[in-house]
Amino acid sequence: MKKTPSISHQKNEAEESTLKPPKEISFPVVGIGSSAGGLEALELFLKNVPYPSGIAFVIVQHLDPNHKGIMVELLQRVTQMPVCQVSDGLKIEPDHVYLIPPNQDMSILHGVLYLLDMVKPRGLRLPIDFFFRSMAEDLKQYSIGVILSGMGSDGTLGLRAIKEKGGGVFVQDPASSKFDGMPRSAIDEGLADVVAAAEILPTKILSYLKHVPAISKSELTIEEKTLSSLKIIIIILRNQTGHDFSQYKKNTIYRRIERRMGIHEIEKISDYVRYLQENPNEIEQLFNELLIGVTSFFRDPEAWESIKKEGIPYVLASRPSGGIIRAWIAGCSTGEEAYSLAIVFREVLATIKHTGIFKLQIFATDLDKNAIEKARAGIYPPNITADVSPDRLKQYFEKDDRGYKITREIRESIVFAPHNVIMDPPFSKLDILVCRNLLIYMEQDLQKKMMQLFHYSLKPGGILFLGSAETVGSNSLLFQALDIKARFFRHLHQAVGPEPLDFPGSVTRYLPEMPHIRSAQSKPMTSELNLKTISDRLLLQYYTPAAVLTTENGDILYIT
Repeated sequence: MKKTPSISHQKNEAEESTLKPPKEISFPVVGIGSSAGGLEALELFLKNVPYPSGIAFVIVQHLDPNHKGIMVELLQRVTQMPVCQVSDGLKIEPDHVYLIPPNQDMSILHGVLYLLDMVKPRGLRLPIDFFFRSMAEDLKQYSIGVILSGMGSDGTLGLRAIKEKGGGVFVQDPASSKFDGMPRSAIDEGLADVVAAAEILPTKILSYLKHVPAISKSELTIEEKTLSSLKIIIIILRNQTGHDFSQYKKNTIYRRIERRMGIHEIEKISDYVRYLQENPNEIEQLFNELLIGVTSFFRDPEAWESIKKEGIPYVLASRPSGGIIRAWIAGCSTGEEAYSLAIVFREVLATIKHTGIFKLQIFATDLDKNAIEKARAGIYPPNITADVSPDRLKQYFEKDDRGYKITREIRESIVFAPHNVIMDPPFSKLDILVCRNLLIYMEQDLQKKMMQLFHYSLKPGGILFLGSAETVGSNSLLFQALDIKARFFRHLHQAVGPEPLDFPGSVTRYLPEMPHIRSAQSKPMTSELNLKTISDRLLLQYYTPAAVLTTENGDILYIT
């Protein structure tokens, strides 16, 4: 939803919001990815960068490893900034242009560029993704990614990482590029903040930097007046989308809003409130901005290896007679983690001895309906080769002109559906529950509620798999760590919650007092049947969601 030596585990966004820019970097860094037809676009771009600008530019191109390039000399003709080819351990400086050498991957750590030998064969190399991911991890919200002319989809995964961390994404207009594969891939994935001709992009980037306060502020503090505007924006979002972000972390929401303000060159949040009211399309754009998340196949490979070696075998061992293993992926985004679980499950079944017959049933849900549609299609770009091994590609994917498609056998084990984990009723009787890097966006009270909900959803002994920056916190009575580093935990059956479970969508907190119930409590119950009848009626009325029983063809047999 992947790790390289330059990419560490994801940190809590609450911590990121108060991070200062890396001490080694007190200036913006722009990463530029280009491929076929990229020389002309690069020349147009650099020719329109004013000197000095106070920005460092790092160019990652697909270069022929056997051809002695003259790219440095060609680019130096169009800019006053010094242009140089990167050497290992080179510290970047503002108003310089750095060019990746042939046959190398490149990463950035604390403002220093490092080179790594490419280990994958030609055709499977993704140097732009590699660098963008590294830049997002190192610079976080201070990273800026640019995609120019090129074939394929290299850079798209890296741009998603930049976008998740709060950085800016600028893409050349496909109509002005010689080859529109890379620009169009970024645009189709909904990652582009600005789309413009190559010669216009520098002006757009400078304007963005000028209007994004987070670039220059060392800390993010929300004043009372700003907080009032923030609440109005949350109400506007709820009225148009039906989704309530009031229990999400305010710093996270505000940083996303700042990005949108920077893109539209709006300085005051009160002016952005008016802009939202006058432009319903911007409400949808902001909504999508709040939903953006990075996912990939086998994200955090070590954690998935632990789930494969310990987690799934543990679940199977508790069911020696076999049966259906039920799993829920909460916040599945575009489906990579759901498919990862299905693949790992099949690999486990193929390698361990078991007497029973097992079938995996995965429910994968997300708030983003567009992401769910992509997940259902199960079609992914060629650059997933960065995260999926050749053996897995061969066994579980089908190659076509669009990239790779998940095999039908894997797709049929997963049901994708839109679902609001905060508002909608949960799935239950689960053996496995996966919720990775979703809780970090929520306030502490909501996180606590989600943990109680997950405990209810799991069977005794079921496992909970969280993201690398998440833990069960104060809910140690509900879950026991099986592998704290991999972040998976075991459901504790004996645990009793300190307070009643508040189901999503529950109306219990608003219930009026019921005199007939009070009288029943004040008098001895003379009939055990009456107590059972009253209890069943209350449970059905307030806790049981509406349900429909259908045939396999979708014909309705019963509605409750």
